[in-house]
Amino acid sequence: MTVEAIFDVVASSADDIRGSLTGRRTYAEEQNPSGEQQLAADVHADQLLEERLLALDSVGAYASEERDEVITDGDGWSVAVDPLDGSSNVKSNNAMGTVLGVYDAELPAPGRSLIAAAYVLYGPLTTMMTAHDGTVTEYVVEDGERQPVRENVTLPNDPVVYGFGGRVPEWPDDFSGFVSSVEQELKLRYGGAMIADVNQIMTYGGVFAYPALESHPDGKLRLLFEGAPIGYIVETAGGRSSDGARSLLDVTSSSLHQRVPVHVGNPEYITRLEEALHDDS
Repeated sequence: MTVEAIFDVVASSADDIRGSLTGRRTYAEEQNPSGEQQLAADVHADQLLEERLLALDSVGAYASEERDEVITDGDGWSVAVDPLDGSSNVKSNNAMGTVLGVYDAELPAPGRSLIAAAYVLYGPLTTMMTAHDGTVTEYVVEDGERQPVRENVTLPNDPVVYGFGGRVPEWPDDFSGFVSSVEQELKLRYGGAMIADVNQIMTYGGVFAYPALESHPDGKLRLLFEGAPIGYIVETAGGRSSDGARSLLDVTSSSLHQRVPVHVGNPEYITRLEEALHDDS
């Protein structure tokens, strides 16, 4: 079994996840480990991916943003999944996604142990972006099958868009200063689902960030399920990722649901961001 087999399972599950949304727009009774109310769609996508990924001989452990603990099932790689990123967009019928990281280590694990990552975007089309062996490929997913539409994907050299999450009054002052310069240069694109916003960066170039906030000084997004896999994809495509000081792949992972500030995009913008966050003048 190969990494491609894992990608195939995620792709083949995309239609089932998307097709199940109509009847699962209500909240479930439980919260996820991060204290967020789960939608029925979150729970369904999680259960579906757990069953199908653990059925692969190459997968020995499954972890999800929706579960407290790692589920183990023999030897193999560890997969970390955000089954339905941006699920709060179900109510307003806006874009959502699925995020996958494949780690060659027990979880929690550092981003440098990632051997592959991918995301599915449920937009007007269902698309999938994969990173493995130094190459990023974009696919259209139809009837559970992947059809490549862009190979050797790299971030465009002329950045166009930006998107920043969190409430503006909660942004640190130094981050707000960085934003003031960026908004003079790029066009705002922000939809409330990380995958949709990152896909804008992968398509048009620019910068996406969900920074540290007053209410979440350690960041809002999860390192294992969101930050590291997205950082891996963006870096493989020639971009940079950062928690504000270092690559997201170099952030020490101490707990399964650890949060982290996330900043990804064209290298020049991430460099400017880090300089702004560490300007002592």
